[in-house]
Amino acid sequence: MTLPGPLTARGAGVVLAAVLLLGLGFRFGYPDLALLGTAAAVAALCGVAFGLWRPRLGVDRVADPDRVARGEPATMTLTVRNTSRLRAANLVAADRCGRADVPVPLLRLRPGRDTTVTYPVPTTRRGVVPVGPLRITRHDPLGLLTLSRAYGGTATVWVHPRIHLLRAVPAGMARSLDGRIDKVPHGTITFDSLREYVVGDELRRVHWRSSAKVGELMVREQLDTSEPTILVLLDDRAAAHPGMRDGTAESFETACEAAASIVAAAVREDLPVALHLVSGPVRGPFLDVLTEAEPRDGDLAATVRSLRQNRLGDTLVFLTGPGGRTDLGAVSALRGPYPVVIAGLFGDQDAAPVSAGGAMIVVEAEDGEQFAAAWDGVRGW
Repeated sequence: MTLPGPLTARGAGVVLAAVLLLGLGFRFGYPDLALLGTAAAVAALCGVAFGLWRPRLGVDRVADPDRVARGEPATMTLTVRNTSRLRAANLVAADRCGRADVPVPLLRLRPGRDTTVTYPVPTTRRGVVPVGPLRITRHDPLGLLTLSRAYGGTATVWVHPRIHLLRAVPAGMARSLDGRIDKVPHGTITFDSLREYVVGDELRRVHWRSSAKVGELMVREQLDTSEPTILVLLDDRAAAHPGMRDGTAESFETACEAAASIVAAAVREDLPVALHLVSGPVRGPFLDVLTEAEPRDGDLAATVRSLRQNRLGDTLVFLTGPGGRTDLGAVSALRGPYPVVIAGLFGDQDAAPVSAGGAMIVVEAEDGEQFAAAWDGVRGW
Protein backbone atom coordinates (compact mmCIF):
# COMPACT_ATOMS: atom_id res chain seq x y z
CA MET A 1 0.00 0.00 0.00
CA THR A 2 1.41 3.37 -0.96
CA LEU A 3 1.11 6.50 1.08
CA PRO A 4 -1.88 8.66 0.10
CA GLY A 5 0.28 11.71 -0.33
CA PRO A 6 3.91 12.87 -0.31
CA LEU A 7 5.61 13.32 3.04
CA THR A 8 6.80 16.73 4.08
CA ALA A 9 10.30 17.23 5.47
CA ARG A 10 8.81 17.06 8.95
CA GLY A 11 6.96 13.86 8.07
CA ALA A 12 10.06 12.21 6.70
CA GLY A 13 11.92 13.14 9.89
CA VAL A 14 9.20 11.68 12.11
CA VAL A 15 9.16 8.40 10.15
CA LEU A 16 12.95 8.15 10.29
CA ALA A 17 12.95 8.95 14.01
CA ALA A 18 10.30 6.30 14.68
CA VAL A 19 12.35 3.64 12.92
CA LEU A 20 15.59 4.60 14.67
CA LEU A 21 14.10 4.98 18.13
CA LEU A 22 12.15 1.74 17.96
CA GLY A 23 15.20 -0.11 16.65
CA LEU A 24 17.54 1.26 19.32
CA GLY A 25 15.01 0.88 22.11
CA PHE A 26 14.29 -2.78 21.41
CA ARG A 27 17.87 -3.62 20.40
CA PHE A 28 19.58 -2.23 23.47
CA GLY A 29 16.69 -2.44 25.94
CA TYR A 30 15.90 1.25 26.40
CA PRO A 31 12.15 1.52 27.06
CA ASP A 32 12.21 5.32 26.94
CA LEU A 33 13.57 5.27 23.42
CA ALA A 34 11.03 2.63 22.43
CA LEU A 35 8.25 4.78 23.91
CA LEU A 36 9.39 7.82 21.92
CA GLY A 37 9.63 5.71 18.79
CA THR A 38 6.12 4.38 19.36
CA ALA A 39 4.80 7.93 19.76
CA ALA A 40 6.46 8.97 16.49
CA ALA A 41 5.02 5.91 14.72
CA VAL A 42 1.53 6.65 16.06
CA ALA A 43 1.82 10.26 14.81
CA ALA A 44 2.82 9.03 11.35
CA LEU A 45 -0.07 6.55 11.27
CA CYS A 46 -2.52 9.27 12.33
CA GLY A 47 -1.26 11.42 9.45
CA VAL A 48 -1.83 8.55 7.03
CA ALA A 49 -5.33 7.98 8.42
CA PHE A 50 -6.08 11.68 8.00
CA GLY A 51 -4.89 11.50 4.41
CA LEU A 52 -7.09 8.51 3.66
CA TRP A 53 -10.20 10.60 4.29
CA ARG A 54 -11.32 12.20 1.06
CA PRO A 55 -13.73 15.13 1.30
CA ARG A 56 -16.89 14.74 -0.75
CA LEU A 57 -17.25 17.78 -2.94
CA GLY A 58 -19.39 18.64 -5.94
CA VAL A 59 -17.92 21.10 -8.44
CA ASP A 60 -19.83 23.03 -11.12
CA ARG A 61 -18.43 25.74 -13.37
CA VAL A 62 -20.02 28.04 -15.93
CA ALA A 63 -18.16 30.32 -18.36
CA ASP A 64 -19.91 33.55 -19.34
CA PRO A 65 -19.40 33.75 -22.25
CA ASP A 66 -17.49 30.68 -23.39
CA ARG A 67 -16.53 32.37 -26.67
CA VAL A 68 -15.18 35.90 -26.63
CA ALA A 69 -13.05 38.15 -28.80
CA ARG A 70 -9.51 38.87 -27.71
CA GLY A 71 -9.47 41.57 -25.03
CA GLU A 72 -13.17 41.32 -24.19
CA PRO A 73 -14.21 40.26 -20.65
CA ALA A 74 -15.09 36.70 -19.75
CA THR A 75 -15.85 35.33 -16.30
CA MET A 76 -15.86 31.90 -14.74
CA THR A 77 -18.37 31.09 -12.01
CA LEU A 78 -17.27 28.18 -9.80
CA THR A 79 -19.63 26.55 -7.32
CA VAL A 80 -18.26 24.07 -4.76
CA ARG A 81 -20.70 22.08 -2.62
CA ASN A 82 -19.89 19.93 0.40
CA THR A 83 -21.90 16.78 -0.29
CA SER A 84 -20.87 15.13 2.97
CA ARG A 85 -23.59 14.68 5.60
CA LEU A 86 -21.35 14.83 8.66
CA ARG A 87 -18.02 16.57 8.23
CA ALA A 88 -17.31 20.18 7.44
CA ALA A 89 -14.64 20.96 4.86
CA ASN A 90 -11.75 23.16 5.91
CA LEU A 91 -9.51 23.06 2.87
CA VAL A 92 -7.07 24.99 0.72
CA ALA A 93 -8.24 25.01 -2.90
CA ALA A 94 -7.09 26.52 -6.19
CA ASP A 95 -8.73 26.46 -9.61
CA ARG A 96 -6.49 26.11 -12.64
CA CYS A 97 -7.18 28.87 -15.18
CA GLY A 98 -4.89 28.75 -18.19
CA ARG A 99 -1.38 28.97 -16.77
CA ALA A 100 -2.38 30.50 -13.43
CA ASP A 101 -3.96 29.26 -10.20
CA VAL A 102 -6.95 31.09 -8.73
CA PRO A 103 -7.39 30.65 -4.94
CA VAL A 104 -10.80 29.39 -3.83
CA PRO A 105 -11.70 29.85 -0.13
CA LEU A 106 -13.24 26.74 1.41
CA LEU A 107 -13.01 27.59 5.13
CA ARG A 108 -15.54 25.80 7.31
CA LEU A 109 -17.74 24.66 4.43
CA ARG A 110 -20.54 22.93 6.33
CA PRO A 111 -22.25 19.73 5.16
CA GLY A 112 -24.77 20.38 2.41
CA ARG A 113 -23.62 23.99 1.95
CA ASP A 114 -21.93 25.49 -1.09
CA THR A 115 -19.79 28.46 -1.93
CA THR A 116 -19.50 30.38 -5.19
CA VAL A 117 -16.45 32.13 -6.57
CA THR A 118 -16.41 34.31 -9.68
CA TYR A 119 -13.16 35.38 -11.31
CA PRO A 120 -12.08 36.80 -14.69
CA VAL A 121 -10.63 34.56 -17.38
CA PRO A 122 -7.54 36.02 -19.08
CA THR A 123 -8.36 37.02 -22.66
CA THR A 124 -5.26 39.01 -23.57
CA ARG A 125 -4.09 36.22 -25.88
CA ARG A 126 -5.91 34.49 -28.69
CA GLY A 127 -6.34 30.79 -28.08
CA VAL A 128 -8.19 28.13 -26.13
CA VAL A 129 -8.07 28.67 -22.36
CA PRO A 130 -8.63 25.47 -20.34
CA VAL A 131 -10.12 26.06 -16.89
CA GLY A 132 -9.99 23.42 -14.16
CA PRO A 133 -9.91 21.04 -12.54
CA LEU A 134 -10.24 22.28 -8.96
CA ARG A 135 -7.25 21.12 -6.93
CA ILE A 136 -7.66 20.56 -3.19
CA THR A 137 -4.52 20.57 -1.02
CA ARG A 138 -4.79 19.12 2.48
CA HIS A 139 -2.33 18.99 5.38
CA ASP A 140 -2.65 16.80 8.45
CA PRO A 141 -2.72 18.65 11.82
CA LEU A 142 0.94 17.89 12.49
CA GLY A 143 2.10 18.86 9.01
CA LEU A 144 3.60 15.45 8.29
CA LEU A 145 2.18 15.05 4.77
CA THR A 146 0.58 17.09 2.00
CA LEU A 147 -2.20 15.61 -0.08
CA SER A 148 -3.39 17.10 -3.39
CA ARG A 149 -6.41 15.86 -5.35
CA ALA A 150 -8.35 17.09 -8.36
CA TYR A 151 -12.13 17.60 -8.27
CA GLY A 152 -14.63 18.30 -11.01
CA GLY A 153 -14.13 18.52 -14.73
CA THR A 154 -12.77 21.24 -16.94
CA ALA A 155 -14.31 24.00 -19.03
CA THR A 156 -12.97 25.73 -22.12
CA VAL A 157 -13.07 29.41 -23.03
CA TRP A 158 -12.42 30.24 -26.70
CA VAL A 159 -10.65 33.56 -27.16
CA HIS A 160 -11.31 34.47 -30.80
CA PRO A 161 -9.22 36.94 -32.79
CA ARG A 162 -10.39 40.54 -32.71
CA ILE A 163 -12.83 41.44 -35.46
CA HIS A 164 -12.40 44.84 -37.08
CA LEU A 165 -15.26 46.37 -39.01
CA LEU A 166 -14.72 46.18 -42.78
CA ARG A 167 -17.14 48.32 -44.74
CA ALA A 168 -15.91 47.26 -48.19
CA VAL A 169 -16.56 43.75 -49.54
CA PRO A 170 -15.13 42.61 -52.91
CA ALA A 171 -17.64 42.35 -55.73
CA GLY A 172 -17.93 39.09 -57.64
CA MET A 173 -16.87 38.51 -61.21
CA ALA A 174 -18.98 36.95 -63.96
CA ARG A 175 -18.25 36.21 -67.63
CA SER A 176 -20.78 37.68 -70.05
CA LEU A 177 -21.93 36.29 -73.39
CA ASP A 178 -19.65 38.76 -75.16
CA GLY A 179 -16.55 37.25 -73.53
CA ARG A 180 -15.99 40.11 -71.11
CA ILE A 181 -15.42 39.66 -67.39
CA ASP A 182 -17.68 42.03 -65.49
CA LYS A 183 -17.95 42.86 -61.82
CA VAL A 184 -21.13 41.59 -60.27
CA PRO A 185 -22.53 42.72 -56.92
CA HIS A 186 -24.02 40.02 -54.77
CA GLY A 187 -27.60 39.07 -55.55
CA THR A 188 -27.45 40.14 -59.22
CA ILE A 189 -29.35 38.19 -61.89
CA THR A 190 -26.82 36.81 -64.42
CA PHE A 191 -26.74 34.71 -67.57
CA ASP A 192 -27.16 30.95 -67.31
CA SER A 193 -28.02 29.65 -70.80
CA LEU A 194 -29.72 30.44 -74.13
CA ARG A 195 -33.01 29.04 -75.40
CA GLU A 196 -35.40 29.68 -78.27
CA TYR A 197 -37.87 32.53 -78.02
CA VAL A 198 -41.45 31.65 -77.05
CA VAL A 199 -44.48 33.88 -77.06
CA GLY A 200 -44.60 35.92 -73.87
CA ASP A 201 -40.81 36.35 -73.39
CA GLU A 202 -39.62 39.89 -72.85
CA LEU A 203 -37.89 41.32 -75.90
CA ARG A 204 -35.23 42.92 -73.71
CA ARG A 205 -34.01 39.41 -72.87
CA VAL A 206 -33.35 38.58 -76.54
CA HIS A 207 -29.65 38.15 -77.29
CA TRP A 208 -29.43 39.70 -80.73
CA ARG A 209 -25.87 38.61 -81.57
CA SER A 210 -26.66 34.92 -80.98
CA SER A 211 -30.01 35.30 -82.76
CA ALA A 212 -28.22 36.63 -85.85
CA LYS A 213 -25.84 33.66 -85.89
CA VAL A 214 -28.54 31.03 -85.36
CA GLY A 215 -31.20 32.64 -87.48
CA GLU A 216 -33.82 32.39 -84.72
CA LEU A 217 -34.60 34.54 -81.76
CA MET A 218 -32.57 33.37 -78.76
CA VAL A 219 -33.47 34.45 -75.23
CA ARG A 220 -31.20 34.63 -72.20
CA GLU A 221 -32.03 32.33 -69.30
CA GLN A 222 -30.91 34.07 -66.12
CA LEU A 223 -30.39 32.82 -62.60
CA ASP A 224 -29.52 34.52 -59.35
CA THR A 225 -26.22 32.64 -59.00
CA SER A 226 -23.77 35.53 -59.21
CA GLU A 227 -23.00 35.86 -55.52
CA PRO A 228 -19.24 36.31 -55.19
CA THR A 229 -17.37 33.67 -53.24
CA ILE A 230 -14.50 34.93 -51.13
CA LEU A 231 -11.67 32.51 -50.39
CA VAL A 232 -9.44 33.47 -47.45
CA LEU A 233 -6.05 31.71 -47.47
CA LEU A 234 -4.22 32.12 -44.15
CA ASP A 235 -0.48 31.52 -44.34
CA ASP A 236 0.19 29.60 -41.12
CA ARG A 237 3.71 28.54 -42.04
CA ALA A 238 6.21 29.22 -39.26
CA ALA A 239 8.69 30.43 -41.90
CA ALA A 240 6.27 33.18 -42.94
CA HIS A 241 6.14 34.63 -39.41
CA PRO A 242 9.67 35.04 -37.98
CA GLY A 243 10.35 36.49 -34.55
CA MET A 244 8.07 34.13 -32.65
CA ARG A 245 7.63 34.61 -28.90
CA ASP A 246 5.72 32.25 -26.60
CA GLY A 247 4.71 30.12 -29.57
CA THR A 248 3.32 32.87 -31.79
CA ALA A 249 4.27 36.03 -33.68
CA GLU A 250 2.60 39.43 -33.90
CA SER A 251 2.33 39.17 -37.67
CA PHE A 252 0.45 35.89 -37.32
CA GLU A 253 -1.90 37.39 -34.72
CA THR A 254 -2.65 40.25 -37.11
CA ALA A 255 -3.22 37.82 -39.98
CA CYS A 256 -5.72 35.90 -37.84
CA GLU A 257 -7.52 39.15 -36.99
CA ALA A 258 -7.64 40.07 -40.68
CA ALA A 259 -9.03 36.64 -41.60
CA ALA A 260 -11.69 36.86 -38.88
CA SER A 261 -12.65 40.38 -40.02
CA ILE A 262 -13.06 39.30 -43.65
CA VAL A 263 -15.15 36.27 -42.66
CA ALA A 264 -17.35 38.43 -40.44
CA ALA A 265 -17.82 41.03 -43.19
CA ALA A 266 -18.79 38.34 -45.71
CA VAL A 267 -21.28 36.78 -43.30
CA ARG A 268 -22.75 40.20 -42.56
CA GLU A 269 -23.29 40.77 -46.29
CA ASP A 270 -24.67 37.24 -46.81
CA LEU A 271 -21.80 36.33 -49.13
CA PRO A 272 -20.34 32.83 -49.45
CA VAL A 273 -16.91 32.67 -47.81
CA ALA A 274 -14.37 29.87 -47.36
CA LEU A 275 -11.31 29.65 -45.12
CA HIS A 276 -8.20 27.62 -45.92
CA LEU A 277 -4.86 27.18 -44.18
CA VAL A 278 -1.60 26.57 -45.99
CA SER A 279 -0.85 23.73 -43.56
CA GLY A 280 -3.98 21.76 -44.34
CA PRO A 281 -7.77 21.59 -44.52
CA VAL A 282 -10.10 23.45 -42.19
CA ARG A 283 -12.57 21.60 -39.96
CA GLY A 284 -15.14 23.27 -37.74
CA PRO A 285 -16.45 26.83 -37.36
CA PHE A 286 -14.10 29.36 -38.91
CA LEU A 287 -13.63 31.47 -35.76
CA ASP A 288 -12.81 28.37 -33.73
CA VAL A 289 -10.31 27.31 -36.39
CA LEU A 290 -8.66 30.75 -36.23
CA THR A 291 -8.60 30.50 -32.44
CA GLU A 292 -6.69 27.21 -32.49
CA ALA A 293 -4.40 28.10 -35.42
CA GLU A 294 -0.68 28.15 -34.67
CA PRO A 295 2.36 28.60 -36.93
CA ARG A 296 3.55 25.21 -38.20
CA ASP A 297 5.02 23.51 -41.25
CA GLY A 298 3.24 23.91 -44.58
CA ASP A 299 3.80 23.67 -48.32
CA LEU A 300 2.63 26.80 -50.11
CA ALA A 301 3.54 25.45 -53.56
CA ALA A 302 1.26 22.44 -53.08
CA THR A 303 -1.53 24.70 -51.84
CA VAL A 304 -1.21 26.96 -54.89
CA ARG A 305 -1.38 23.94 -57.21
CA SER A 306 -4.50 22.72 -55.44
CA LEU A 307 -6.19 26.12 -55.66
CA ARG A 308 -5.37 26.31 -59.35
CA GLN A 309 -6.85 22.88 -60.07
CA ASN A 310 -9.92 23.39 -57.86
CA ARG A 311 -11.32 26.86 -58.30
CA LEU A 312 -12.95 27.57 -54.94
CA GLY A 313 -14.08 31.15 -55.46
CA ASP A 314 -13.62 34.28 -57.52
CA THR A 315 -11.92 36.49 -54.91
CA LEU A 316 -8.75 35.13 -53.30
CA VAL A 317 -7.38 36.83 -50.19
CA PHE A 318 -3.89 35.68 -49.16
CA LEU A 319 -2.78 36.73 -45.65
CA THR A 320 0.88 36.30 -44.75
CA GLY A 321 3.78 37.69 -42.72
CA PRO A 322 7.26 39.07 -43.48
CA GLY A 323 8.53 35.64 -44.52
CA GLY A 324 5.85 35.36 -47.18
CA ARG A 325 6.86 38.48 -49.10
CA THR A 326 8.91 36.47 -51.61
CA ASP A 327 5.94 34.16 -52.23
CA LEU A 328 3.58 36.87 -53.43
CA GLY A 329 4.63 36.23 -57.02
CA ALA A 330 3.56 32.59 -56.83
CA VAL A 331 0.18 33.59 -55.38
CA SER A 332 -0.33 36.33 -57.97
CA ALA A 333 -0.07 33.62 -60.66
CA LEU A 334 -3.55 32.53 -59.54
CA ARG A 335 -4.91 35.67 -61.20
CA GLY A 336 -6.28 33.49 -64.00
CA PRO A 337 -8.69 31.18 -62.17
CA TYR A 338 -9.36 33.88 -59.55
CA PRO A 339 -10.39 37.19 -61.17
CA VAL A 340 -9.49 39.14 -58.00
CA VAL A 341 -6.39 38.35 -55.94
CA ILE A 342 -5.65 40.35 -52.79
CA ALA A 343 -2.65 39.92 -50.50
CA GLY A 344 -2.41 41.11 -46.90
CA LEU A 345 1.22 41.52 -45.79
CA PHE A 346 1.77 42.08 -42.08
CA GLY A 347 4.71 43.03 -39.90
CA ASP A 348 7.08 44.20 -42.66
CA GLN A 349 6.19 47.81 -43.45
CA ASP A 350 9.81 48.95 -43.21
CA ALA A 351 10.69 46.91 -46.31
CA ALA A 352 10.40 48.23 -49.85
CA PRO A 353 6.82 48.50 -51.13
CA VAL A 354 5.55 45.51 -53.07
CA SER A 355 4.95 45.96 -56.78
CA ALA A 356 2.62 43.28 -58.07
CA GLY A 357 2.33 44.78 -61.55
CA GLY A 358 -1.47 44.87 -61.40
CA ALA A 359 -1.74 41.11 -60.92
CA MET A 360 -2.88 41.51 -57.33
CA ILE A 361 -3.82 44.13 -54.77
CA VAL A 362 -1.36 44.29 -51.86
CA VAL A 363 -2.44 45.66 -48.48
CA GLU A 364 0.38 46.20 -45.98
CA ALA A 365 -0.34 46.83 -42.30
CA GLU A 366 1.17 46.50 -38.85
CA ASP A 367 -2.01 45.65 -36.94
CA GLY A 368 -5.65 44.86 -37.43
CA GLU A 369 -6.83 48.48 -37.30
CA GLN A 370 -4.38 49.53 -40.00
CA PHE A 371 -5.49 46.60 -42.11
CA ALA A 372 -9.17 47.58 -41.78
CA ALA A 373 -8.41 51.16 -42.81
CA ALA A 374 -6.25 50.07 -45.75
CA TRP A 375 -8.81 47.49 -46.83
CA ASP A 376 -11.62 50.03 -46.89
CA GLY A 377 -9.35 52.40 -48.82
CA VAL A 378 -8.88 50.01 -51.75
CA ARG A 379 -10.66 51.18 -54.88
CA GLY A 380 -11.50 49.10 -57.89
CA TRP A 381 -11.51 45.54 -56.61
